[in-house]
Amino acid sequence: MKFSNPFSQNNLSTKNQDNTQEINLPINEKKSLTKQIPIWRFLLPLSLQLTLILSVPAQAIYTHITGKTVILQTAPVDPYDFLRGYYQVLSYDISSKDNLSKLPGWNQFELETSSRFYANNQTNIYVTLAAPKKIENSDIPKVWQPVAVSAKMPENLPDNQIAIQGKFDGWRVIYGLETYYMPENRREKINQNIQEVQRSINSEEDIPFVVEVKVNSQGKAVPLSLWIKEQNYKF
Repeated sequence: MKFSNPFSQNNLSTKNQDNTQEINLPINEKKSLTKQIPIWRFLLPLSLQLTLILSVPAQAIYTHITGKTVILQTAPVDPYDFLRGYYQVLSYDISSKDNLSKLPGWNQFELETSSRFYANNQTNIYVTLAAPKKIENSDIPKVWQPVAVSAKMPENLPDNQIAIQGKFDGWRVIYGLETYYMPENRREKINQNIQEVQRSINSEEDIPFVVEVKVNSQGKAVPLSLWIKEQNYKF
C-alpha cells in the first residue's frame, strides 16, 4: 500500500495555492464591491452640502433682485458704542415689543403663538410696513411705518405695503439686520459723523439714522445701506 507524503513538493504546492486563494478571495471580493458602488452615492452627499452652503447667498441675491426697497427707522443709539470693532450693531423701532404691541393684530398674534413660543423660546412674526407719502426735493429717504403685526404671512397686501419677517423672543424681534461689517478705513469717518449728528438731535423723535433694506415676497430682508442724514454708506 502506498501512502502519499504530506510534505511532498506537489502537496505543498497544492496547499500553497489553496491558501493563496483563501487569502486573496476576500480581497478580490472587496475590490469587486468597491467597483460596484455607484458614483451617485458619493456625489449625492456632496451635492446636498453644496446646496446648503449656497442657499444663503442665493437667497440674498434673489432678494436683491426681486425685493422691494424699504427704509427702517433705527432705535436711539449711543454714538460711542455704535461701532464695536469691525461691526455695527443696530436695533430698530420695529424691534421693540412696546412699539409692536400698540399695532393692530398684536392681541391675536399673542393668542396664536403663546403655545409655540413657550415650546421654542421664539416664534415668527410678520410686521406689515406701509410706504410713506412721496415728498419732492428730499435727499433723505422717508421711513416706512409699521401698521400691523401677524403670526402668518399676510396675503393680498396693497402695492404700498409689504411684510417683513422676524423672530420674536418675548422681548424684542430679530430681523437678521442688526449686525453689519464695516471696513476699518470707513469706521472712523462714520463714527465721527454719528457723533456730530447726535449732538444736533433735539428730541428722541428726531433720529437721523435709517437703514435701507430690500424685502422679498416671503418677508426675508437684506441690508443695502446706512443713512446718517444726507450721508449714505453702502454695506
